Amino acid sequence: MKYRNPELSWLSFNHRVLQESLDQRNPLLERIKFLGIYSNNLDEFFKVRVAGVKRMVDQRTKSVYGFSGSPADLLNEIKALVLKQQRLFELSYQKILRELGKQNIRLIDETNANETQRKEISWYFDNEIKHLIMPILVDKKSKFPELRDDAIFLAVKLNYFDKIKVRYALIQIPSYVSRFYKLKEQDGVRNLVILDDIIRMHLPEIFKIFSADSTEAYTFKFSRDAEIDLEETQVLSLVDKMNKGIKDRKKGEPVRLVYDGHMPIDMVHQLMRMLGLRENENVIPGGKYHNFKDFMNFPDFGIPEHNHPPQPPVDHPVLCQQRFMFKHILKHDELLHFPYQRFDYIIDLLREAALDPKVESIRINIYRAARDSKILNALITALKNGKQVTVVFELLARFDEENNLYWSTKLDDLGATIIYGVPGFKVHSKLMLISRVSNRKRSHIAYVGTGNFHEKTARIYDDIGLLTGNSAIVNEVIKLFRFFENNVDRGRFSTLIVSPFNSRRRWVEMIDVEIAKAKKKQPAFIFLKMNSLIDEKMISKLYDASCAGVKIRVICRGMCSLVAGVPGQSENIEVRSIVGRYLEHSRVFIFGSEKHKQQVFIGSGDWMARNLDKRVEVITPIYDDHLAKQLNSYLSTLWTGNKKARVIDALQKNEYVKSNGNLIEAQTALYEFYKALV
Repeated sequence: MKYRNPELSWLSFNHRVLQESLDQRNPLLERIKFLGIYSNNLDEFFKVRVAGVKRMVDQRTKSVYGFSGSPADLLNEIKALVLKQQRLFELSYQKILRELGKQNIRLIDETNANETQRKEISWYFDNEIKHLIMPILVDKKSKFPELRDDAIFLAVKLNYFDKIKVRYALIQIPSYVSRFYKLKEQDGVRNLVILDDIIRMHLPEIFKIFSADSTEAYTFKFSRDAEIDLEETQVLSLVDKMNKGIKDRKKGEPVRLVYDGHMPIDMVHQLMRMLGLRENENVIPGGKYHNFKDFMNFPDFGIPEHNHPPQPPVDHPVLCQQRFMFKHILKHDELLHFPYQRFDYIIDLLREAALDPKVESIRINIYRAARDSKILNALITALKNGKQVTVVFELLARFDEENNLYWSTKLDDLGATIIYGVPGFKVHSKLMLISRVSNRKRSHIAYVGTGNFHEKTARIYDDIGLLTGNSAIVNEVIKLFRFFENNVDRGRFSTLIVSPFNSRRRWVEMIDVEIAKAKKKQPAFIFLKMNSLIDEKMISKLYDASCAGVKIRVICRGMCSLVAGVPGQSENIEVRSIVGRYLEHSRVFIFGSEKHKQQVFIGSGDWMARNLDKRVEVITPIYDDHLAKQLNSYLSTLWTGNKKARVIDALQKNEYVKSNGNLIEAQTALYEFYKALV
């Protein structure tokens, strides 16, 4: 096998997430959260990647990258793997329930609630839930209602014993109340009931006008194709097109139905018919509950050992001492590493710029931001203080389009210059530029990062950002913002690696340098860390390097089409994946050894065709030797870790790296390292 299919590789990644829910070394609530992450990941996988394969089937595409069969065969393989993982998911959930039970935490439902509990549940239903329930009757003649694919539903069957007659109805589970209700403690047992079961208990009351002899209800959810189609029309503005595209996405073609495996077959067929799904498509039986992303908010009963010990972000050892960050950064490059160090420094820097009378302008590009973003509120403060603020918003940031539209409109109303990306390319870079004028001299500092300007994800995503006043870097960041403004004046980039302009060429050149070293019997080494590695040409180049004798290490969290350890192809390549407490999101690229003209880079782009050819991505060199050594130490720590690291090989078994009795959790080791610096 030369290349691994990206979709199957992605399912292997999600299996690693599922493994964490089964790992008894993880605290119980953390294991439940991994079930939620797995579920949420799978929803997005079907909406995006499976929907893409389904379009290939519809277009009668003959072959698929990294897979020997047709797109239809790939869909069948995906379904088989998902069903296998679904069984493992249910096993994990039941194990967690048993372990909660041992600690006197119990889930109550319609089958085991006692009279006292039923009274309390009925009071809660009557006062908080009843008027949120809006049942929809359905039959074979009815047009199926437009349903939200991010919601969960109860398919209800009303039975009449003396007639050959049934009625069907749908109930959307309310999403704006908690999925969980904590009952009063009884005899030292803390009881919990899920909203779905509260509704089940009250079905006779909800449908009392129909006088059914019995009612039954089964949970289901479905996923739609999430692709947004922007019409080629001169009449609508880009914002109008986006708003229309978001609305149309909510009516996209269903690509998956997941239902309670105990649902009667007639109900399953009714749902399939109304959703327009055929039997050989992604119709997947599951457990009693769906949308496990809600389980990421599973109630905390105040038991400390149920969660990871707190790891509050620590101060940066240098920036914490600076009264005036701009002047320090102008002279000294600094790295910030989230979530180990505080993201607040970015917000503080923007607030400093907003107040500094000599700061002339702030420019930033936003891919994803929090709904209540402190970053964007700092920009509002800057606007009110008379600064020129330019924000490049990427309106095609999938699932964040509405949020970006909200903020872009708000900032536009306040006088900011708003740029809606670059036609034909997504702007995925993470850039900021602050310009200051003092004594008629203009100076600039820049930020180039691996992750979004999003203070909430910065608490759980591993990301790195460079703050610099280095003129070679800053001048090219200025060129990039000029390009964003006019889409023509892109200039030449000799310092930064910028997709889609020079990244392929620059990466190939650096790999060739290591190949040349290996052929001369000199030390040749490449160490890559990224989220996804699926570009065929880049993988082929790494195979060439391996065959030449270059030693290559790869840490790849998600999709990896490279097949490591194959004689005559990739015997000098090792690949590992880390799934742990924090999401490994940073991208770091190292060429050469520390003693032999090493080149170190960080930035926003993975090695995927879309990142190399269809997105604006920015990778920056790290010129400061101290910071380069810090990044070497960072990757070495990750590689040494074995508690959460898996070997990614041709068999995709996701086996943990061998420990030899000494378990090292890399993310904990990194936290302790940064803590000791302060």
